[in-house]
Amino acid sequence: MAENWQFQIRIKVTPELAELLRSNAPGKQRDLLDALLREGNATLKCQYDAFADYVAEAEHAGREHYPLYQWTKDTIDNPTKKAKYLQSFTVYVDGSEVYDKDCADWLQARLSALAEEGEVGIESVSRYDTNPANNPQPPAHG
Repeated sequence: MAENWQFQIRIKVTPELAELLRSNAPGKQRDLLDALLREGNATLKCQYDAFADYVAEAEHAGREHYPLYQWTKDTIDNPTKKAKYLQSFTVYVDGSEVYDKDCADWLQARLSALAEEGEVGIESVSRYDTNPANNPQPPAHG
């Protein structure tokens, strides 16, 4: 019996587009991307911002309940990694960070086509699934 994995699409964008997206500033690039996302009831979240939110939540609620706290904190404090994650955005659909295959297929195809046009500032489109065999596991507690 085949597993029913869920999927996630992420995009890497130029520093210029990342700044537009994070600041909610208007612009042609942003408008083109926003139109596509609205069609799929999707939104973007900067991975750096998601990591920073996780760290802030852990510091407020108690780090012991957040197994990835130290890794995440070290990541956002590292200038090289910070620059990388400021350009990486996760696509959320209906508020969820994972969704079914059909939705992921549609997003991947449309975002890839937009990236190929070269007008928006999408550098790459990546697809991930929830199969644990394909994903790194949280570090062991010491």
